[in-house]
Amino acid sequence: MKIAILSLDESLYSTRRLMEAGQQRGHTMRILHTLKCYMEISRQGPVIFYEGKKLPRFDAVIPRIGSSITTYGLMILRQFELLGTITANKVAGIALARDKWGSLQHMAHHQIPIPHSGLVRDFDYTEQMIAQLGGPPIILKLLEGSQGKGVMLLENLTTARGVTDTLRTLYQDFLLQEYIAESKGADIRCFIINGQPVAAMKRQAPAGEFRSNLHRGGKAVKIRLTPQEKTLSISAATTFGLDVAGIDLLRSARGPLVMEVNASPGLEGIEQCTGVDVAAKMIELLEMRR
Repeated sequence: MKIAILSLDESLYSTRRLMEAGQQRGHTMRILHTLKCYMEISRQGPVIFYEGKKLPRFDAVIPRIGSSITTYGLMILRQFELLGTITANKVAGIALARDKWGSLQHMAHHQIPIPHSGLVRDFDYTEQMIAQLGGPPIILKLLEGSQGKGVMLLENLTTARGVTDTLRTLYQDFLLQEYIAESKGADIRCFIINGQPVAAMKRQAPAGEFRSNLHRGGKAVKIRLTPQEKTLSISAATTFGLDVAGIDLLRSARGPLVMEVNASPGLEGIEQCTGVDVAAKMIELLEMRR
């Protein structure tokens, strides 16, 4: 197969591993810098150009679209879909997963348990919403952000007032979410491929930090999912229409909760922690869909 990887940086671990895995399985691999792709639509049909030349036909494409270029990256990916190219994940699923509030609405509609969350724009109702969510302490998340960036723990009302007022002055939208104290700064990342969990790890935040992201100093250990966590992870990926997904779970007193669905999950942490060749399993997915 001729497989393209859409990525902003060929030196990134995930991009390199996918390149290696594809080559090891005998495929012709090519990395395409997403912003160097451009498109044309005419009566003759959709065309994608790259660095001044029309791209040849690819059998499959793996999108590794950075959150900062989601809109443009998804337009490029949709052009591949129009050309009949197999995609590891489709545009609709990625777009939904990247919409922080929309993804919560979607999960609630499909009865997937999530942390109690709220969205409010008016200054006058912020404290009312915080009270409804059981805080403080309470979690605040910017609607734009990844890898733990733009996520804050508001420990009291004074801090909450200051932070929310400042963000509104800067025209930054955010959501509020209940703080799951019993999770003790830990979450679970479950990697789903083709409707099945292939690897799982527990991430623990360092002392004095509540965010467990590995980019922020969190530590990871390989774990075995409970049957309930496994079923929930599969359901979350399925309802988003994602064949490749990283499902982030919190262990709460009322059972596991889905914190986030990632449509372009990183491979470094999960592969190094679990020893599972996730990149090869992603290539296998494309082979099965050919």
